[in-house]
Amino acid sequence: MYKTIFQLLSIILIAQSCNKTKDQTMDSDFQYTNELINETSPYLLQHAHNPVNWYAWNDETLELAKKEDKLLLISVGYSACHWCHVMEHESFEDSTVAALMNENFINVKVDREERPDVDQIYMNAVQLLTGSGGWPLNSVALPDGRPIWGGTYFPKDKWVNALTQLADLYKNEPEKAEEYASKLTEGIQQTGLVTLNEEAAVFDKTELQSAIDNWLPTMDVKNGGRTGAPKFPIPGNLEFLLRYAVQSENPEMMDYINTSLTKIAYGGIFDHVGGGFARYSVDDHWHVPHFEKMLYDNAQLVSLYSKAFLVTKNPLYKEVVYRTIDFVETELYKDIGAFYSSLDADSNNEAGELEEGAYYVWTKEQLTALLGDDFDLFATYYNVNGYGKWEDDKYHLIRVVSKKDFCKENNISEPELEKKLITWQETLSRERNKRDKPRLDDKTLTSWNALMLKGYVQAYSVFRDDRFLEMALKSGQFIRNKMVKEDGGLYRNYKNGKSNIEAYLEDYATVIDAFISLYEVTLDEAWLLSGKQFTDYCFDHFYDDQSKMFFFTSNKEKGLISRKVETDDNVIPSSNSVMANNLFKLGHYYGNKHYADNAKAMLNNVKEKAITYGAGASNWLNLYSNYIGNFYEVAVVGSDANLKLEEINATYIPNKLIVGSRTESNLPLLEYKYNENETTIYVCIDGACKLPVKDSKKALGQMSSSF
Repeated sequence: MYKTIFQLLSIILIAQSCNKTKDQTMDSDFQYTNELINETSPYLLQHAHNPVNWYAWNDETLELAKKEDKLLLISVGYSACHWCHVMEHESFEDSTVAALMNENFINVKVDREERPDVDQIYMNAVQLLTGSGGWPLNSVALPDGRPIWGGTYFPKDKWVNALTQLADLYKNEPEKAEEYASKLTEGIQQTGLVTLNEEAAVFDKTELQSAIDNWLPTMDVKNGGRTGAPKFPIPGNLEFLLRYAVQSENPEMMDYINTSLTKIAYGGIFDHVGGGFARYSVDDHWHVPHFEKMLYDNAQLVSLYSKAFLVTKNPLYKEVVYRTIDFVETELYKDIGAFYSSLDADSNNEAGELEEGAYYVWTKEQLTALLGDDFDLFATYYNVNGYGKWEDDKYHLIRVVSKKDFCKENNISEPELEKKLITWQETLSRERNKRDKPRLDDKTLTSWNALMLKGYVQAYSVFRDDRFLEMALKSGQFIRNKMVKEDGGLYRNYKNGKSNIEAYLEDYATVIDAFISLYEVTLDEAWLLSGKQFTDYCFDHFYDDQSKMFFFTSNKEKGLISRKVETDDNVIPSSNSVMANNLFKLGHYYGNKHYADNAKAMLNNVKEKAITYGAGASNWLNLYSNYIGNFYEVAVVGSDANLKLEEINATYIPNKLIVGSRTESNLPLLEYKYNENETTIYVCIDGACKLPVKDSKKALGQMSSSF
């Protein structure tokens, strides 16, 4: 609707550069220092000594733009973003470019990970303008925050040209800027609107099968994941499809899942030296990664591979879980129970210059010197050849066959290979640690920590390793002790003892989900109660009565031109889909009809979209699956409840929730079930229970994971 106007605007904004200089204040160590020096975000601090007069996004900055009647230049990125660093070096560290920006704009730097609300608004603007988006994200807005222009990465000359023309436009033709802002803001406010679906909420197996049929053409059955390049793991997609494969008893889908998980684990996207996953691969076979490592990816992949092991008992999946957790605890963990956000894609190479992947890649000469007589075997295993070549004379490790097949082909026993693998990993790790490490983004984000907490819970549930539960509990205590505000709400961020950003629906939804999961393995009702309290807080501050959905931002948030409702499942499931799944479970736990009805209404609102495009709605389809066939409430009551729970969790049954207690409990599903002399298991459906049993195998016999 607005595309012609926006394309015209993009064409108009091409101009000549303007060269001016401006002195800025100096401190004892740097020539320039701006307002970002007072922030805690590592990304913002990276720009604190640019000659650009950067400000953080806050009420004071927005008022300054209005007071000085200057356009807002909003530049959004994140610490691990390669092209963000490139643009900083080319433009934001250039005093001539900075002078142009400082004279004509109030320049605002935004960490998209701390402020996803701001990112959403201006990403919508750029997508409407250009049809695509990405980071760095750059937008220019009127002093009141309404955008008039935007794009992603700009080389220096194009950046200068665009800004010069924008400044001239606002000075000489403000009425045109106002027109652009009005049209673009209208488009933003209409994007992603959700209206209440007043038709009856009917969910059936036929429609779910339609969702799968629509999805199938985009599945890469050869290499796994989605067809084409780049390739993102998207753990939520694979987790739902694993559930679907089991419940529909579909061997072809299970083959696809195993292909995907194996290829991802073999690929260069997995760090074969230090463990953990990079964000995505730039090719179609998982080889060359974009080397940044994000907490949210690794957290969800721990959950996914744990569940996949429970189904398949494939030792590769267990190895991936343990090595990923080892990476997280080595590189992204702070001993107070908090997890850091990410490792950068870039690090200093031997010449002292930032280079993507410099920390991770090897030359044949380096490997030969380190491995000696083992080099040939190592090179065969990790494809130090044409297939494994990265660029120039450098290689990135990648596997193509199982350990068993490799041993047969190379006349070596599996125990001998395992010893060599440990030695190789230790040798390369020691050598790699001599290099400059990628920069660490050491801020703590509530939602990402909640995802990691759930990863630990899932790993503990499957592998019964007490250290996983200990870490989950420590993480949960950190959230309860450090991230909760006086009014009972949550903070988004934490660093150096400081939190200063209101949490978003994503934070509440993932924390509630993690706390429910923690309850299900500990039977400590305090976690369930905390989840319920945060849920009620969301109804008070995020809920939209008209659509029965939840806004991404609370009603306390000021300064944004629109409140968005997030429904698309992406690398992280959407906040509304997580919330709807939470309400489904909490409706069962507390016998709360309001929760249960709202979960169904939310799913009904997005049902048509989910069936049409399942890859963008996999967590909604997870909820959809709960309404097909039986959904079990498994109540375990008595002194040995935790032991019985272990036995039950040894079988993959996705269509269940766990409720239990070692003593009396007032939870509706546990009333009148406690007997101090024995431990009893009740398998129930909507509160109607089958005959109680004492043996977990008999309880499992009362359930079916099939649709």
